[in-house]
Amino acid sequence: MSISPLMPVYPRCGVRPVRGENCHLIDEDGTRYLDFASGIAVNLLGHSHKGLIEAIQNQAETLMHVSNLYGSPQGEKLAQTLVDNTFADTVFFTNSGAEAVEGAIKCARAYHQNAGDEGDKDRFELITFANAFHGRTMATISASNQTKMHHGFSPLLDGFKYAEFDDLDAAKALIGPHTAGFLVEPIQGEGGIRPASEGFMKGLRALADEHDLMLVLDEVQCGVARTGTLYAYEQYGVEPDILATAKGIGGGFPLGALLATEKAARGMTFGTHGSTYGGNPLAMAAGSAVMEAVANEEFLASVRDKGERIRARLEQFIGNYPELFELVRGKGLMLGIKMKVESRPFFVHLRDNHKLLTVAAGDNTLRLLPPLVIENAEIDEFFEKLSAGAADFKIPEPA
Repeated sequence: MSISPLMPVYPRCGVRPVRGENCHLIDEDGTRYLDFASGIAVNLLGHSHKGLIEAIQNQAETLMHVSNLYGSPQGEKLAQTLVDNTFADTVFFTNSGAEAVEGAIKCARAYHQNAGDEGDKDRFELITFANAFHGRTMATISASNQTKMHHGFSPLLDGFKYAEFDDLDAAKALIGPHTAGFLVEPIQGEGGIRPASEGFMKGLRALADEHDLMLVLDEVQCGVARTGTLYAYEQYGVEPDILATAKGIGGGFPLGALLATEKAARGMTFGTHGSTYGGNPLAMAAGSAVMEAVANEEFLASVRDKGERIRARLEQFIGNYPELFELVRGKGLMLGIKMKVESRPFFVHLRDNHKLLTVAAGDNTLRLLPPLVIENAEIDEFFEKLSAGAADFKIPEPA
C-alpha cells in the first residue's frame, strides 16, 4: 500500500504536537515550540485555558449531541450573545468556516430568490475579490480567483465575478442585473494580511444600499477579537448584512456561524438550510466559554495594546534586515510581515531551527497569529527567536 492512511493532501512537516501549554506546543519528543500560528487563528485562548476546558468537560458529561429537530437551550444562549454583541438579528451554527461561507452565499441568494413577490430569481452572482480565500468546498473555491485552488476540480460553479481587492471602481463596474451582493474579507488572511481601506468598505456598503445588494463579510480568520474588536467590520464604520465567522469562535473546538440581519435572512425559511452537527451542545458550550472570555472591552483593549506593541517593535526590527523585510501590516494580533523574498523558506527556518511557529501566506507574507492571551514573556521570546532566525537565515539562491 503506497498511499498513507491520512490522505496526502497536506505536506505535513516533522513537528508532531501531542500537548499544549498556554502559548506553547510540545512535540512527542518533548521539544517546545512558541506558537504564533494558533492553529491558523483558531486557538485564541491558547492551549490550556481553564474556562474553555471546564466548559467542554462539563458539557461532555451532560449531553454532546442531539439534533436540530429539538429545541436548543445551549444554542439559544450563544446565538443571543452573538446578537447582543453584533449587527446580527439571527444566527445559524455550522462546524467550519467553509460551511459558514457556504451558508452566507445561500443566504445572499435566498434574499433575492426566495422572497416571494419581492424577490428576483435572476440575482445569483456575488462579486468577490482577487487573492481571497473563502474555503475548500466547491462553492468557496469558485468564489476565489486563485487557479491553484481550482486545479483538478473543474468545472467551477457559476455565480461569481472577481474584482481587484480594495478597488471600488472595479467592483462597481461588475454590478449587473444578476448581481446579488459582494463577498469580501475585511482583512485578507491567506492573501497576505491585507486590510481593506475604510473608503473601500464604506463604498461597498453604499453600493449595496443603492442597488439592494447584500454586503457579505467573510470574517472567518479576522473575527472573534483577533483584530482588537469583536469583529473587524466595527473598525470600518459599516455594518454588513451577512457575516461568516469560525476559527477562533470555538477556541479549538470545530465551530462556525452564519450571522444575518432579519432583512437579509428573509429567504432562509423552514427547510432551506440545515446541518446535522451544527449547533450541537458541546460546540455551544465551547463557543459560550470563548465569548465569555473575549466579548468585553477589557479583553479587547488588551488585544489592541499587545498588537500595537508588537507592531511597533516589528517596525523597528525589520529596519535591521532591509534585504529580508519590507513592511508590517494588519490589525490587532492579526499581523503580517511582507518579505522581499519568498516567505515560505523563512517560515520553515523559524520552525525547524528556532522553534517558532508562524504561518506563510500570499504576497510573500509571514503571518503572525498568536493566542490572544500572550503576555510580555511570550512577546519577548518571540522577538528573541525572530531576531536569531533573521540573523542566521541564508537567502536561497534563485533557481
